[in-house]
Amino acid sequence: MPESSPETHVIDFRAAEQLLAARDPRGAIQLLDSVITAHPENTAARLLRARAFFLAAQLRPAELEFQIVLEREPDNAFAHFALGRTLERADRSEEALRHFRLAAALEPRPEFIEAARFARETGNGEHDPGDPDDETK
Repeated sequence: MPESSPETHVIDFRAAEQLLAARDPRGAIQLLDSVITAHPENTAARLLRARAFFLAAQLRPAELEFQIVLEREPDNAFAHFALGRTLERADRSEEALRHFRLAAALEPRPEFIEAARFARETGNGEHDPGDPDDETK
């Protein structure tokens, strides 16, 4: 096995981004595991791995990773939104609403506001205007 270095971790991180964009979340998770083992403080890698877990329908690991990101960056609107989507998908709409509201308050992007409004109005978690891995919406 090749020796790990900061350069290989950057390469793995970038490759994981590409795998996630290509809808291969499991491949992305495999690459990110070694990056996070070597650099557990790397919030960007944790956020990417959380997104990969979400896309792989591994909701509990996704939730835990999003929570770690939010412990380090409580003002990360996207992490709140994505955690809300994760909780919503796990049929925990009331918990999701809190994170949707925080996301909308921190960064009033249309999809964050819509998620907070819809979750509040219906409380059923059925609405899915987008997944948390699409930060460009």
